Amino acid sequence: MTDPWVALEPGADPAERVRLLRRAHDTFTEAGTVPRPVRAVVADSWRRSARAGVGPDGAASVELDDGELGVYRSEHPLARVMPLFRELMGTFAADGEHLLAVCDAHGRLLWVEGHAATRRQAGRMNFVPGARWAESAVGTNAPGTAVALDRPVQVFAAEHFIRRVQPWTCAAAPVHDPRTGRVLGAVDITGGDGLAHPHSLGFVQAVARAAEAHLALLTPVRPAAETSRLTVLGRDEAHVVTGGRGIRLSRRHSEILLLLARHPEGLTGDELLCALYEDESVTPVTLRAELARLRGVLGPGLLVSRPYRLTAAFESDLDVVERRLAAGAVTGALTAYTGPPLPGSRAPAVTRLRRRLADGLRAALIGCGDPDLLADWAHAPWGEDDLDVWRALAAARPTAATRARLASLEFELTAPREWPRP
Repeated sequence: MTDPWVALEPGADPAERVRLLRRAHDTFTEAGTVPRPVRAVVADSWRRSARAGVGPDGAASVELDDGELGVYRSEHPLARVMPLFRELMGTFAADGEHLLAVCDAHGRLLWVEGHAATRRQAGRMNFVPGARWAESAVGTNAPGTAVALDRPVQVFAAEHFIRRVQPWTCAAAPVHDPRTGRVLGAVDITGGDGLAHPHSLGFVQAVARAAEAHLALLTPVRPAAETSRLTVLGRDEAHVVTGGRGIRLSRRHSEILLLLARHPEGLTGDELLCALYEDESVTPVTLRAELARLRGVLGPGLLVSRPYRLTAAFESDLDVVERRLAAGAVTGALTAYTGPPLPGSRAPAVTRLRRRLADGLRAALIGCGDPDLLADWAHAPWGEDDLDVWRALAAARPTAATRARLASLEFELTAPREWPRP
């Protein structure tokens, strides 16, 4: 029999591709049975997959390596309900030789657990933590289609868009933030013929609802009244949330709060003077006046003296970038980096901090050599004249546009200037 997948070239007409996929579905139906009509949810998913350019011989790509995955998982809301998933589904998956999988809202697998032999088999098609199983990346599959549609989905065997996934059956249901309704990801059960039963879909849907109820009952890690957050990336005037209030700070107060947040042990008046002012003629009286005004803005009891320090811990967006970078999570660090900290500040300590953070990010980007990450930096306002990053991008992705931009930069930044004679 002619393989119905051979005509599925990326440039084929989507309607023709769906007709071929219907034939493929019939081809892979067990011998001796009457082919079932293609379900509407599957046919619609095939059309979206075809429009996305997914090929039947494609494969999932791993987007998060071990270092990035560990950091990302620890910060993801679904980490808080993983014990519940394991309690409700772990034994079922292990005994039935199935897999429990959890993905984020982008279809990236965060956890894949279950029967060891089944995990090894699934690993051959990259059904592993860190791999992207979005519908737009690998076609019709339960976790990817569930987050795409925001509804529970079960996919049987030949209904999968990619050929290598067709021996499998899976059922998945989206999990929502109980307060905002936002899709956090999906919980999935994947295995063989044993899952080809409507009860599998009902089971996984019940687990998802239990997870949402559990999230609604969980007490925040820190009460809202004690939560203090500081946003400084890409903005000259910091935004602080403390005691349930949002406050926009002046430039000088932004600098002071950033430095004190990074020194929970406190700073003396002399240390703050050196950190904040280029002009050595600024007197301690000027600094004390600024600190008094900041104390009034923040509210009583939050800023104390001798030494000057904050009585509450502050979590800043800068801390998130540094933490991910230290863990080797380059993608996560770049995603959280929305610009230099307090870019207009000329305070010596802030200038050093800004330069150190940029140097660390640039070194990590150049070291990993990922063309997409390099392009994100190079095309951002802070990277458009970054010669080293453009050189790395040209080496990783030598397009005509990249080479032209690199040549222009090298001429502008390295060629000797000829000044007109008077």
